[in-house]
Amino acid sequence: MSYLVLARKYRPRNFSEMVGQSHVVQALGNALGTGRLHHAYLFTGTRGVGKTTVSRILAKSLNCTGIDGQGGITAEPCGACNACRDIDSGRFVDYTELDAASNRGVDEIAQLLEQAVYKPVVGRFKVFMIDEVHMLTNTAFNAMLKTLEEPPEYLKFVLATTDPQKVPATVLSRCLQFNLRPMAPETVLEHLVQVLAAENVSAEPQALRLLSRAARGSMRDALSLTDQAIAFGSGQLDEASVRVMLGSVDRSYVFRLLDALARGDGRTVVETSEVLRLNGLSAASTLEEMATILQRMAVLQAVPGIGSDGDDSDPEVVETARLAQAMPADETQLLYSLCLHGRSELGLAPDEYAALTMVLLRLLAFKPSTAVLPAPAQTPLVGNMPAPGSAAEPPKKSLPEKAVAFPASSGFPASVTGSTAQSWECERAQTPLAQVTSELTTRVVHDKNLTPAQAEKALLAIKTGADNEADEAQLEKSGPSPASHSNQEVSLGDAWEQIVNQLVAAESIAALTRELALQSQLCSRDDNLWILRVERESLSQPAAREKLLLALQTALADDTLRIAVELGAVNDTPARRNGAALVERQRAAELLIQNDPFVQDMIRDWGARIVPGSIKSVSS
Repeated sequence: MSYLVLARKYRPRNFSEMVGQSHVVQALGNALGTGRLHHAYLFTGTRGVGKTTVSRILAKSLNCTGIDGQGGITAEPCGACNACRDIDSGRFVDYTELDAASNRGVDEIAQLLEQAVYKPVVGRFKVFMIDEVHMLTNTAFNAMLKTLEEPPEYLKFVLATTDPQKVPATVLSRCLQFNLRPMAPETVLEHLVQVLAAENVSAEPQALRLLSRAARGSMRDALSLTDQAIAFGSGQLDEASVRVMLGSVDRSYVFRLLDALARGDGRTVVETSEVLRLNGLSAASTLEEMATILQRMAVLQAVPGIGSDGDDSDPEVVETARLAQAMPADETQLLYSLCLHGRSELGLAPDEYAALTMVLLRLLAFKPSTAVLPAPAQTPLVGNMPAPGSAAEPPKKSLPEKAVAFPASSGFPASVTGSTAQSWECERAQTPLAQVTSELTTRVVHDKNLTPAQAEKALLAIKTGADNEADEAQLEKSGPSPASHSNQEVSLGDAWEQIVNQLVAAESIAALTRELALQSQLCSRDDNLWILRVERESLSQPAAREKLLLALQTALADDTLRIAVELGAVNDTPARRNGAALVERQRAAELLIQNDPFVQDMIRDWGARIVPGSIKSVSS
């Protein structure tokens, strides 16, 4: 006898053997038990969930005569009478299955309906089962409408489709519709264990988990994949062979990627992506597995402990819980969204693995930053400063002789300076006084924990500390020039800011030339040679330099003026000053509204509130 595949060998023969469709079984069982039988049924659902199987069991229930031949309509067909055996073998004369995918025309439907006028030959009912009914043409649907609405009492219609949206509403309204759901991986896994036990085939639990997930809710696909895995593994099911057969990514790679992303380790991300390429593992499968793990992590983060009663034999549960604790919840949501969108981009790239690498690097690029200032070597100036010796505190470095200090006793509120009198220090070798003051001002303005009064005190402390530091620097500075180097920088910055703003207001410079002027720092101006410094080479284009020089010569009426542009770090540019001024104007506008008596009365008496972001400063 030829081999019978598992999907056919273990097809359910009665409702009690149906898996994962208890809602359909209950409804049909009650209808059969009470005799409330409809004349037309429509079963919908994805492939391999039991639509044809249910129709055959329903046909047996309607025509079963029992072992003694005296039985009637039942929800538990015996499986031993002639009707049950003939329906299972596909030779019952009163049960007709029509494949609408290959018999979709009006002629085929007319030929089927011609049999409706004849009573059953051997059974109790005639049953017309039309599979993939959505494939019928409009004329074919129209031809069956009248018979479908008022069939003879001995005729039952059973329709099945994977796409009910394509079935006309006139047909849907004449049927009882049952939606067969995709089966959960746990349900598929449990059924595979029973089938393999009956087949005496040994299997590793992790191999069965891979098969149940790969089936995507279809029991037929799960059994077909199991057949293939048994042949691939020479009669055994082990995780390694099943993973190779499915071409699925080992989740150890997925956990390695997620761990590296949580730590911001770009090197490990790129190296793991290269390993996936060398092993020929699917990029789409990688992103899919990552999305699956991220979804579980998000559930654990939203509802802690919900997965504690899961399958303890699954080694991935512990690792998923660890990553859920290591990665912030908002970052988990972001990575999940990027993985889903990244799958659709794989086919657009010339190389699938290059696209995978770009998606992974995008996950790093969009990783929420916990640092407040862009400079990595700079200690946070205002805000929740880490306690000495804490993990968040940057390595201690020897400070130069000159440092800007703003002690807590000078007027900062406790929420800004902390519980002890700490000094906010910034290396003068890297950050000038003007930038420190500007950044401190910006931080105080955006600190939502401060009241308006506290903010005013903090701003006053910033100004006082900056003035004191500038005075000390000027007194201790030795040299032929009475002005300090810092004051010289500030004076150059003031002059350059005034000139650039005048050029912009007069529209003497535009586009790239305007950006070159705004984002450059005037380092020196000796012997009619002005030296500018920019951070990005793209700003220092020859055409932009020539246009800027011409605008300066025209504005200053000096044809002998020359400029030179060098690359390097900048800390005092018109763009930064304009940004600080805009922040200061915004702060003043917010304080004006918050301190307005009418606004305060509305907040106190009527529970009003100021919508964040709704206050805008208006330039005078």
